[in-house]
Amino acid sequence: MRFWLGGYTPEMEGSAPGIGGLLAGAPDDHLAGGPLAYTGGVVRPRRDNGNTDASTALDPAATGSPSWLAAHPRLDVVYAALEGSAHVAAFRRAGDAELEHLGELVPVGDIVCHVAVAPDASSLVACAWGDGSVVRVALDAAGRPSRPVTAAAASDPYGDDSDAGDAGEPFAAAGAIDLAAAARALREAAGEEYAHLVPDVSSAAGARLGRDSDPGAEEMRPKEGNTPQTAQEEPESEPEPERTSRAHAAAFLPDGRIATTDLGFDLVRIWRETPSGLRLDHEVRLPKGCGPRHMVVHPSGHLHVVTEFSSEVFTLARDREGRWRVVAGTAASPASSLGDTGAELAMSRDGQFLYAGLRGSNTIATLRVRGAGETVEPVALVESGVDWPRHHLVVRDTLLVAGQRSNDVVSLTLDERTGVPGRVRHRAEAPSPSCILPAR
Repeated sequence: MRFWLGGYTPEMEGSAPGIGGLLAGAPDDHLAGGPLAYTGGVVRPRRDNGNTDASTALDPAATGSPSWLAAHPRLDVVYAALEGSAHVAAFRRAGDAELEHLGELVPVGDIVCHVAVAPDASSLVACAWGDGSVVRVALDAAGRPSRPVTAAAASDPYGDDSDAGDAGEPFAAAGAIDLAAAARALREAAGEEYAHLVPDVSSAAGARLGRDSDPGAEEMRPKEGNTPQTAQEEPESEPEPERTSRAHAAAFLPDGRIATTDLGFDLVRIWRETPSGLRLDHEVRLPKGCGPRHMVVHPSGHLHVVTEFSSEVFTLARDREGRWRVVAGTAASPASSLGDTGAELAMSRDGQFLYAGLRGSNTIATLRVRGAGETVEPVALVESGVDWPRHHLVVRDTLLVAGQRSNDVVSLTLDERTGVPGRVRHRAEAPSPSCILPAR
């Protein structure tokens, strides 16, 4: 089976030659369980005025870090988010194992990191991490991109430090507590001897699950004049880092609308497509500091979102009025490590399982989808077999994982009954891989 590999090129401290090729078994295999082989760069140099530029250094596909790839729903066309050059590029299949440029590069936004193509192939949506831009790009009948239109910028819903208020917010839907206040109460109840064992969850990100806490903080200190301290004092909180809009991914929803994540502002934004571009319909606010990153649309119609900073999976559903709301949330795994960051979220072919990549511990969390798709529960946490699992892809009974820092791709067999990945079955060296896309 043949795949295209997105990757980071030298200008972004990677070593990929642009889009690369990967084989899992024979090219015409329908399964991905066979031996893996990296086949090198696959993009033919751009032709200008009938002359082929032999210098790949001048080819934007070789210098722009095509970190994310997406396929046209009908044509043999691939779209790349050129993260290093702030453009989207289109490529069409040239023979069995090569791609060639299709149309011109389209400017979209700083550090563009994701593209998603409309099911009717009329457009694609690009998300830019650097400046928070969400951009609609028109596609013609041949799949060529043009006419980018930038949507309305996001505003920080936590800019005034207000609490979530209406029933559409996740705290009301999922049931929230003030973890900082609860921690203070627990420390008081534990007494001086054991108070230090209660995590400090006063920070913005740590307030979710105590992930950024220091268990040894808040030791007893003498007051002025060496007078023994009889009650604990709250430590001075460090100023929170400045929050910035970071658009990160897009998904086309079953009802025709479009969802995008804003990792910096903790938002899932819902859009309607119009002839003049994207019009914001409404927004769903997730817990402050969680960092919504990537999404999958479940066959039931639910939307599952993995968060980067808190390594959680939230489930969104439409209410009777058609507004999306958070209906559930869980840690990707109760066994995840402090400092883990969520990466990709993938789904099994039958929709029974979700797979969340956790960078740091370099693991893959398996979660089971329950009920009508509205409930997700952790099942297992296994080694990914790579360093920094940036992206992974389910191909029937095989999980392919791209190791951005270990410069390799591995395959793991999925247990049909439990859904849990097994040990590494095959491995191939591949430079700075960041995305795996099946070739047609």
